[in-house]
Amino acid sequence: MSIPIKAGIEKVPGGMMLVPLLIGALIATVAPATATFFGSFTGALFTGGTTILAVFYVCMGASIDIKATPYILKKGGVLLGSKILFAVLVGVIAGRFMGELPINGGLLTGLSVLAIVAALNDTNGGMYMALMGQYGKPKDVAAYSVMTLESGPFLTMVTLGVAGLSAFPWQALVGAIIPLVLGAVLGGLDPAMRRFLTAATPVLIPFFALALGFGLNLQKVVSAGLLGIALGLFVLFVGGAVLFAADKVTGGSGLGGLAAATTAGNAATVPMLVAAANPAYQEAAGPATVLVSAAVIVTSIGCPLMVAWYAKRLSATKAPSRKMAVAAK
Repeated sequence: MSIPIKAGIEKVPGGMMLVPLLIGALIATVAPATATFFGSFTGALFTGGTTILAVFYVCMGASIDIKATPYILKKGGVLLGSKILFAVLVGVIAGRFMGELPINGGLLTGLSVLAIVAALNDTNGGMYMALMGQYGKPKDVAAYSVMTLESGPFLTMVTLGVAGLSAFPWQALVGAIIPLVLGAVLGGLDPAMRRFLTAATPVLIPFFALALGFGLNLQKVVSAGLLGIALGLFVLFVGGAVLFAADKVTGGSGLGGLAAATTAGNAATVPMLVAAANPAYQEAAGPATVLVSAAVIVTSIGCPLMVAWYAKRLSATKAPSRKMAVAAK
């Protein structure tokens, strides 16, 4: 007897990413000590997201044509620039009404400029690469090597007007690029290595998604309430619309923009880091952490669905064009 597990998962939009992610989040919510309790290989399966991502980078790098480097810089630069500029614009506007302290009354209690900017500034790189690896092109995945500049509290501090309290760690950027370059070199030198490594790419997606999900806690969405969900939806739809437009205007399909409309898991640590650098944000840091955590979960669930829907729409649009081209011949 056989059970069509793979076929069942693939029926869910973005299923190879979304289903393992939800399983990981559910386990983290119900039994958060699972990784520690079992330890060893089982623990690594739930907590080794960075390692799996590093291997994913090497495999994806092997399938990249070195000649596509200008495209990578253009794609990554457009998405990074659009995300930063949008966060700055929203931060400046929100800052005129809220200042540094969180709102203390009404439906928006706990909301702050810090929470909004932190949620907007940092893209979930693993999800972007997994989604573009499934629906896009290898060189689209590679664009995230440029987008790693947004990771951490630095850009959030700049956006909030506290530039100079933090410096960008260039080592982190170089470290993020090395696995990709290694894969590209191996693939460029040996076609057999390119085929070998590229074939492993889709296998890594559900394992990375499981580890990513285990870093989330579904209870945080409940504790943040509708405000946290609203912040996540703002990042997903409003931020996604800006990135989608930027991607389209510069010649992309729009998929890359939608895949970047997320909040990274490590963005939840940014409010506390900002508050440590500038005590003026101390009161906003706690509520902001909860809200950003909710945005992480909302975008992690919503982004794969949105990208899968648009990818299906693109395929349906291209199909008639192919038929017409064949008929014309």
